[in-house]
Amino acid sequence: MDISEVLSTNFTEFDIGSPLSKVAGAFENQELDAVVVTDGDEYRGIVSRRQLASSSIQPSAKVGSQVQHVPTVERTEDVREVARLMIGSDAKTLPVLNKGQLVGVVTADAVLKAVRPFLDSVTVADAYTEKLVSATPDTTVGKALNTLREARIAHLPVVDENDLVGIVSLYDVIDFTVRGGSKSQGGSAGSFGGGGRTSGSHGGFGAREGDSDRILDLPVRNLMSETVATVRLNAPLDDVVETMFEREISSLVVTADESDEPVGIITKTDIIEALTWERDDRRAVQVFGLDLLEGMDYDDVAELIESVTAKYGDMSVVKASIELHEHKEQSRGIPLVLARIRLVTDRGYFTADGEGYGATHALRLAANAIERQVLKGKTYGQSKKNPEAEPQEHLYGWWLGG
Repeated sequence: MDISEVLSTNFTEFDIGSPLSKVAGAFENQELDAVVVTDGDEYRGIVSRRQLASSSIQPSAKVGSQVQHVPTVERTEDVREVARLMIGSDAKTLPVLNKGQLVGVVTADAVLKAVRPFLDSVTVADAYTEKLVSATPDTTVGKALNTLREARIAHLPVVDENDLVGIVSLYDVIDFTVRGGSKSQGGSAGSFGGGGRTSGSHGGFGAREGDSDRILDLPVRNLMSETVATVRLNAPLDDVVETMFEREISSLVVTADESDEPVGIITKTDIIEALTWERDDRRAVQVFGLDLLEGMDYDDVAELIESVTAKYGDMSVVKASIELHEHKEQSRGIPLVLARIRLVTDRGYFTADGEGYGATHALRLAANAIERQVLKGKTYGQSKKNPEAEPQEHLYGWWLGG
C-alpha cells in the first residue's frame, strides 16, 4: 500500500517570516498537528504543535527560527517506509513532494486509519511500552512539566501507590500555566508519542511573569483529568486504534489482565512503530540518512551504539533508531547536520540529539549525550517487548500481497 490513498492536500501553510504567535493561534484548532513552512514557493520544513508546547520561545519570534526539518516522501512511498520515517524523525506529519513540489502531507492518523483492519491479530502486549513514566498527585506542576519535556512525551499518568487516579498532558500543563492556574477541563487526547490534546492549548510560551513560580509549585492534582482510558494486555490493536479515534485520544494506560494495576502505556507511536517491524529477524539498529556519514558504514554505527551501552554493564540493545538530517548551512563546505538517537534497551529508553558540521561529528555528539544518560542511569521508562514472529504474519500480509 502506498500513501497516495491516504495523503491529504489540505494543510495549513505559513511563510517563513510569519510570527510564531500566529502559528500558536492556528494550533487552537485541536485537529491540527503541524503547519507547513514555505519561503515563497519553496518548501522549508514544518512546525509542530508539540514542538511549540515543548519549547521556551517568544511569541514575537519568527516561524523560520523554529522550522523542523523532517523527511519528505513521494506520493508513491510505501506506508511501511513512511512509518519508519515517522519513528526515526519523531514526527507524525510528513510533507509529500512530487517532482520537488509540495502536494500534500501524510499524517500518523491517516496511516493508522488505513492499516487498522490489519491489526486484529497483534495485541497490546506485543507493542506497548512497559513501566510507566508517571507522577503522583503531589508531584508539582513544574516537575511534571520537566518530566514531560525531558522524556519527550506528552501524557503523564498520575499514580497513587498502585492506583491509577488521573492523567495530565503537556498541553494541560502549558494551558494551566498560561491561564494562571485555573483548572483545565479534559486531559486526554491526541499527540503522537504518547501525547495529549485538550481544549484551549496555546503553545509553549510559558506562564505570566510573577505567577510562574507559584503555579509551578502547585500539585498536579489541581489540573489532572480523573477520567483515564485503560486497556488490557490481551486487547487487539485494531480495537485500540478504534478507541483512540472514537474518544479523540492518543494513548491508553495498560492494566494487568488480572488486576487494574497500571503496567504500561500504549500510544499511537507504539502502534506506528509496530508497522516497522521486520518480518524476520530485524536489525536492532535502524539508520535513516546513512549516506550522509563520512568514513562510517552501518556496521560502524551499530558498533558505536553497542559501545555506548557496554559501559553500563549488562545492557542489551532492543532497538536503536538513528535519524540524520542535513541543513543548508555550511562551514568550509561542510554541512550542518542534526543527528537524533532513540535507544531502547532492556534497562530503559534513552533519547538525545547532536548537531555538528558533518554527519559523523553530529552522530558522535548525540552518542556522547546518550552515553552520559546511560552512565547516570537516566532512563525514560522500560523497554518494549520484542514481538514474536507469529503475530507479525498477519500484520505483514497486507503489504506483502498476502
